Amino acid sequence: MDDMPQAYQDLVQELQSIAVLRSCASVLSWDEQTYLPPEAAEYRAEQLSLLAGMSHDRATSPKIGEWLEQLTDEAALGGSESVAAANVREAKRGYERSTKLPRRLVEELSRVGTLSQQAWITARKNDDYETFKPWLTKMIALKREEAAALGSESGLAYDALLDDYEPGATTEIVSQAFQQLREQLVELVAAIRDSGVEPQHEILTRRYPTETQRQLGLHAAKAIGFSFESGRLDVSAHPMCCTLGPRDCRLTTRYDEKHFPGAFFGTLHEAGHGIYEQGLDSSAYGLASGEACSLGIHESQSRMWENLVGRSMAFWEHFYPETQQLFPEALSDVDLATFYGAINDVRPTWIRVEADEVTYNLHIMLRFEIEQALIAGDLSAEELPDVWNKTFHSYFGMTPPTHALGCLQDVHWSIGLFGYFPTYALGNMYASQIFQQAGTELGDLPTMFRKGEFTPLKEWLNKNVHAHGRYYRAPQLVEKITGTPFSAEPLVNHLRSKFGPLYGLG
Repeated sequence: MDDMPQAYQDLVQELQSIAVLRSCASVLSWDEQTYLPPEAAEYRAEQLSLLAGMSHDRATSPKIGEWLEQLTDEAALGGSESVAAANVREAKRGYERSTKLPRRLVEELSRVGTLSQQAWITARKNDDYETFKPWLTKMIALKREEAAALGSESGLAYDALLDDYEPGATTEIVSQAFQQLREQLVELVAAIRDSGVEPQHEILTRRYPTETQRQLGLHAAKAIGFSFESGRLDVSAHPMCCTLGPRDCRLTTRYDEKHFPGAFFGTLHEAGHGIYEQGLDSSAYGLASGEACSLGIHESQSRMWENLVGRSMAFWEHFYPETQQLFPEALSDVDLATFYGAINDVRPTWIRVEADEVTYNLHIMLRFEIEQALIAGDLSAEELPDVWNKTFHSYFGMTPPTHALGCLQDVHWSIGLFGYFPTYALGNMYASQIFQQAGTELGDLPTMFRKGEFTPLKEWLNKNVHAHGRYYRAPQLVEKITGTPFSAEPLVNHLRSKFGPLYGLG
């Protein structure tokens, strides 16, 4: 880097120093969601608020603006296509967004988010929406204020928030992608419903001891490529992946002895996120070249390992004998075909994270619709439960019997993650298109999986997805990898080819 302009060297040093400060906040956030005593939440909120304000001051310092103004000569950075030019481009984008937000708002978002999340944990556990409602009301007001400060080219407040998670995406772009997908999903769900095939889903609700579930999850995560030399697995109210710094990636899941898929596929999902984080350039931590492309691409990695790999027959041809041995009480009388049918059972369910591959995206579309209304001011926290239940019924034909199975099931809104949900469905679409290309280039992936060989796919993803950091926007990255524009077609083709035979569809 010595041959780079001094302004670039100074910028890089400052950005990576800010990343160290933010990583300290990440440690406190992870602890909050795993081991923090409930009565310590209020002071933890003050700690995180202080760190958020300090980070914001550093990130909006005039000297960063001065360095960016000096770095307009892309030739001096190695050309417009160089990694350094991309780092400057993304630093400028981040600086322009950050300087629009007052420190007061940043600190309050952090403080309220911490307390709101703790309120959500209790409310979900007790099925008590009323105790959470005041916190959600505060968070919605803060996110509207944030969106107004940021602004957007479309004039939609929601777009300002969406752009933070999926750079370049807009409500219009996402809506078009979802419309392309929705019609075909509804058609496929109807065909499956009318097929008369009923997988033995109840076998997954037999007794699966928690510690044994943990052992299997750890083994599977390690097998697909997550390194526990630079990561760990713990328990939280909502599964997550949290990077605390270079070579320090924390996963969490949650266990239910009467529901095998929740923890196992939740662990695979979070391990997919973790493999992406571990595949980024740790020396570039704090720079665009060491950050994920977008949350949609991040979700493509987690959903790929969870579903395209983890729910495949080939995966279980390798893992099922061990799983049967670990859970003899539950699975000794269950053959592989029956188990495979059960973990791929398609039926409407209350909980998003436990939904099958076919109906999952409908859960996302529901949230996308509702959170737009919340940010636009067309829907209040007071009205949310009723609107959630009515909208859920319109999507799935059933009404949640409790708030815990309805609008309280996700952590996201409690901590202000409005605009996050669409990235899950975009991730499913990205995943199918990327996975299809991986198969074309690597050859017979199912044969590899049957042998327990997951390294070729993991290393292919390291090279083709992870190594690029945030050099490209998500659609550009997908097109670079696959040679074709982003499309929902590969996902639809995958769902039809997989579930058609399972449900005897012509």
